[in-house]
Amino acid sequence: MSQSRMPALFLGHGSPMNALEENRYTTAWRHAGDTLPRPRAIIAVSAHWYTRGTAVTAMAHPRTLHDFGGFPQALFDTRYPAPGSPELAEQLVSLLAPIPVQLDHSWGFDHGSWGVLIKMYPQADIPVVQLSIDSTQSPAWHFELGQKLAALRDEGVMIVASGNVVHNLRKVRWDGGDEVYPWASSFEQFVRDNLTAESDAASHPLVNFMQHPGASLSNPTPEHYLPLLYVLGARQKGEAISIPVDGMEMGAISMLSVQVG
Repeated sequence: MSQSRMPALFLGHGSPMNALEENRYTTAWRHAGDTLPRPRAIIAVSAHWYTRGTAVTAMAHPRTLHDFGGFPQALFDTRYPAPGSPELAEQLVSLLAPIPVQLDHSWGFDHGSWGVLIKMYPQADIPVVQLSIDSTQSPAWHFELGQKLAALRDEGVMIVASGNVVHNLRKVRWDGGDEVYPWASSFEQFVRDNLTAESDAASHPLVNFMQHPGASLSNPTPEHYLPLLYVLGARQKGEAISIPVDGMEMGAISMLSVQVG
C-alpha cells in the first residue's frame, strides 16, 4: 500500500451488543483505528441498508439508527454522532455515474456501520457517508461498484464494509453451543482460500460464491455477504490482503474480517 492510499476493510460485525462489549473482535477493530492511516472520510457499506436502487446518506448530521429489537436499553441509548459529508455524497454520485445514486436525507447510520465505527473511531470525529446495497443487482455488479470506489482510496477515503460471510440466523445455536456446522466452516474456508484471487468479476470465485455447496445455507439471503465484494473490488493488483480477526459464533455466524492494503 502506498503511503497515501487508504486501506479497505470488511468487518464481520456480528451481534449489535459488540458495540457495548469488549472482546477479541472489538479489540481488533479498535486496533485498526489506532494503527491504520487516519482517513479524511469514510464510506460505510452495511448489510443493513439493503435497498432497491443505490443511495448514499447526504445529510450533514446523520442520525444513529437502532435497527434491532430485544437488546438492553443501554444499546438504544448509544449514539454515534459522526458528521456526514454532503460533499463526498455528491462526489459519489459523479463517480458512480451512469449508475443513478439517490442523495438520501432520511436514513443515517445503522448498527452495521456505527456498531464497528464506534470501536474504530470512538471520538466520532471523521466524516462518514453510508452507501446502500442494491438488492436488485448481481454479485458481479457489486464487485464492479467496489472497483469504481477504489479511486477514492487515493484521496484519503477509507472503505469500511460490514456484514458476515456466514450468516444464518435460523441455524444459530442460541443455547451457546460451540459446535460449528460443517457447511459453515467449509464455506468460510472457501472464502479464506480465495481472498487473494485476482480476476475480473465474471470469473472471481468469491463473486461466484453461490457455486459453493455450502453457500445457500451460509447465506440464505446475500446482504451480509455482499459488502465483502465492495472491498475485494477496491483492491489493486498485487495489493496485500490480511485477516485481522476471525471466529465463528453460535455455529452459523462468521466473524471473519478482511483488510486490503
